[in-house]
Amino acid sequence: MKKLILSAAILLGGFSAIAQEASVDATKEVKEAVAPEAKTTQEEYTDITAEEIPAPVSAALKTAYPGAVVETAQMNEAKEYKLDIAVEDQKATVYADAEGNWIQK
Repeated sequence: MKKLILSAAILLGGFSAIAQEASVDATKEVKEAVAPEAKTTQEEYTDITAEEIPAPVSAALKTAYPGAVVETAQMNEAKEYKLDIAVEDQKATVYADAEGNWIQK
């Protein structure tokens, strides 16, 4: 009787290990399928000078962040601007399009 119970326990344990392994493989496949999309959303920005920032972006910056100083400015191919700014003792990165509209990233 003990051998029968022990055999049943071993079999059930083996089946649960196989099911768990299949679950891990399915999760890995899902992550691999999603990962390429996440990599394509990364954009490349090139450095520009503060003088190259369009007037609408500069005006929007002065309106939204009075006294802000542009520490670095970058632009991508879509003419979106990434500005690292400092306002007193706080620093932030803001994004804008060429018309001075803020972009959430």
